[in-house]
Amino acid sequence: MNETHVTVIGNVATEVSYGETSGGVPMANFQLGFTERRYDRERACWVDGEARWLRVTAWRALAVNLIGSLSKGDPVLVTGRLRVHEWTEGEAKCSRAEINARSVGHDLTRGTAAFRWAAGVRGQPSAAAGGAGAETADEPVPGWIVNALESRRASAVAAAPRLPELPPGARPVTEQQEDVSEGQRGGEDRAMLS
Repeated sequence: MNETHVTVIGNVATEVSYGETSGGVPMANFQLGFTERRYDRERACWVDGEARWLRVTAWRALAVNLIGSLSKGDPVLVTGRLRVHEWTEGEAKCSRAEINARSVGHDLTRGTAAFRWAAGVRGQPSAAAGGAGAETADEPVPGWIVNALESRRASAVAAAPRLPELPPGARPVTEQQEDVSEGQRGGEDRAMLS
């Protein structure tokens, strides 16, 4: 069976609702609102198209993490499997598009966010890696990732330019002072000698 995977950029239109299935599996959902932007050649400007709405459903760890991460109005990117649910109400046929989310994140083109590891989530840093909250990790970060991060940090430190130590009482030269031409320096030296 072919599945349609999509990534949609939009805003959280409702508060995230949370629940569990009868088997105890966490589930969360929210409405995602998005609007197509297109260029109107007649008016020579960008205009908003029709507003669209999708229901986003998340399961397990993603569902739990959505509760503490998203608020109504947040700009987000949602990636997952597109599903269309169809049913009939009397004589009318109804349908609703839904994304079974695989990943959800804040849209950093419109703001900033700070990442926090969730306790017990796969990929959380181990205590050896020095991650925050690592004491409760169920599954540590693989060793090759820890080694790659340590190697990257070591190479960044080695590549950083070292400034010579200044004698006591000396002031560092600023970029503006370095740009002063030799002719100006000569005049300053003469003025200081008189």
